[in-house]
Amino acid sequence: MTIFSILFGILLFSLLIFIHELGHFLAAKSFGVQVNEFSMFMGPVLWKKQKGETLYSIRLVPIGGFCEMEGENGDSVSPRSFMAAAWWKRLLILVAGPVMNLLSGLLLFACFFAPQQRYILPVVDVVEPGSAIAAVGDDWEGIKQGDRILKVDGERIYMYTDFELVLTANSDLEKNPENRHDLVLLRDGEQIELKNFPMQKRTFQDENGASQRYGFSVGSVERTVPALLRQTWNAALSNVQMVWISLGMLFSGKAGLKDMSGPVGIVQMMTETSARSSSLYYAFLNMLSFGGLISVNLGIMNLLPIPALDGGRSVGTLLTAAVEGITRRKLNPKYEGYIHGAGMIVLLAFMGLIMFKDIFMIFKG
Repeated sequence: MTIFSILFGILLFSLLIFIHELGHFLAAKSFGVQVNEFSMFMGPVLWKKQKGETLYSIRLVPIGGFCEMEGENGDSVSPRSFMAAAWWKRLLILVAGPVMNLLSGLLLFACFFAPQQRYILPVVDVVEPGSAIAAVGDDWEGIKQGDRILKVDGERIYMYTDFELVLTANSDLEKNPENRHDLVLLRDGEQIELKNFPMQKRTFQDENGASQRYGFSVGSVERTVPALLRQTWNAALSNVQMVWISLGMLFSGKAGLKDMSGPVGIVQMMTETSARSSSLYYAFLNMLSFGGLISVNLGIMNLLPIPALDGGRSVGTLLTAAVEGITRRKLNPKYEGYIHGAGMIVLLAFMGLIMFKDIFMIFKG
């Protein structure tokens, strides 16, 4: 890991956190909610400046940041506190952070794809001779040149990389030793379903020697502005789906604590990605791609209905508004604050555990 890649990884990750908090900040300011402090990074203060009602600061630990609004936990009687704002304003302020991450993810993916001359598509270009997956004649029970892979086991295939990910996520040698999967293909404008279709890698021989492959290769399309926009959008959708698949693997037991990473692990993965690049230029592009992935992940994860996260607080806001609308009575906002406070303690403890694991793995490696 080079100093450049480490510093760039920390800077990029910190920038994504800053963008998230900036979303909360801009939304709060636009709705007249008082912001007491807007900070980049965490820990002891290195620099600060009071401008109006808001203290702007930069702190020592280059991870995270925060936008501290007046009365977030219901402990303020100020008419400009967060809890005093209308429920729909609070909701928009909460989701503004994740939305900013999703938008920045799109921008980073666009910057990654823009210099490329061609884009790989999940469209079959060549079916290797003798491949067991090849269709024979007009038989639909197989794969043909020109087929676009739409779904595997019910999961959409936006990018070709999704194909391998979904197959891996749904592989179970004990329950499915033949590695059979359900495929949906687009062929000549018509959707073709291949039920219980065998998708095992086999050994193929070519001029480069023997290698394990599924038996087909995919094509590409030339870069145009519409193609760039589609590729960018599909990359974002692919990463959203990857988050859900990863969460499913986590809850099903296919993935565990060892497969999870916090800020330290993420920066390490960024630097490893940079180190594997053939030049500084490609290292920069790969870091942009990784940054897009992390940004989309931050946006989606923060929308999960977990106390202390933006998604959990959004659900709390909606439930509170519904109860108050039905009962015509104002609920004490401190109770919601207690729930999210407890959630924050659990979340911080969990993040500390992940960070300890990441640091241990770095020194172990």
